[in-house]
Amino acid sequence: MSTILSVKNISKMYGSVHALTSISFDIPAGSVFGILGPNGSGKTTLLGIVTNVLMPDVGTFTLMGAPSSAVQRRKIGTLLETPNFYHYLSGYRNLQIAAAIKQQSEADIPRVLELAGLTARQHSAFKTYSLGMKQRLAIASAMLGDPEVLILDEPANGLDPVGIAEVRNLIRELAKSGKTIIMASHLLDEVEKVCTHVVVLRKGKLLGSGPVNTVMSRDNFVEIGSADNHILGTIIRDHPAFVQLLPSNEGLLRVTFNETVDLADLNNWCAQQGIWLNHLQMSRKSLETAFLELTNN
Repeated sequence: MSTILSVKNISKMYGSVHALTSISFDIPAGSVFGILGPNGSGKTTLLGIVTNVLMPDVGTFTLMGAPSSAVQRRKIGTLLETPNFYHYLSGYRNLQIAAAIKQQSEADIPRVLELAGLTARQHSAFKTYSLGMKQRLAIASAMLGDPEVLILDEPANGLDPVGIAEVRNLIRELAKSGKTIIMASHLLDEVEKVCTHVVVLRKGKLLGSGPVNTVMSRDNFVEIGSADNHILGTIIRDHPAFVQLLPSNEGLLRVTFNETVDLADLNNWCAQQGIWLNHLQMSRKSLETAFLELTNN
């Protein structure tokens, strides 16, 4: 898989504040790449730099294997802030204005409306749209000219559950068509559901980058319980594959092992030690837990 964007040692300061510090990572072509971090982590600053809205103090980046240029930027669709449309005009008319500003053909408007699922409401006033429809119109605007790359800053921010689902489904459909999508978000659930790769930022520093399941390590653990969990906790430490006993959850013990443990074998092993389990279940830590562990928050 080729690299669509390569960031090398990007740093940016606002006075004495380090917005970004020596950030480097690559984004594979065809990926849905999440830029993840809490508010104030530098996500929007980073997107501003790669779209040439901001200049870095240090570092460079290449887009599609070449330095950024006007030609390269025309291959990118961007949504970097709250949609700014005329409320009294229709969705179609707003896209006509956007196409004129971007110097794109109006002939592309029916295509992006269809992709965004707004064909049936294209002649309705923007003010009558739901929050999800407004955001989908903004993404439709970003897709004018059929760019190879879409850059979206918090595309689901402020939406209700229905609107979030609408935007999520649109991003999935665009990804299936072969687009590379770069999206900043602090919504862990959305990153897990749509992103293939992720970079994690905290206070302007890079904590990790790569495939989601690699960066957000989420090792399996086993939940166990017995009539006497104190004795069980003492005994389980003698298991040959034991690694760690995690804090109890709802009266249960959470145990990690250095290899995949067959649950039936574990049950038999505990019985041989003279303790019988009344709860035995394989589980996986949540993405939220993995994120909080990674960011030391």
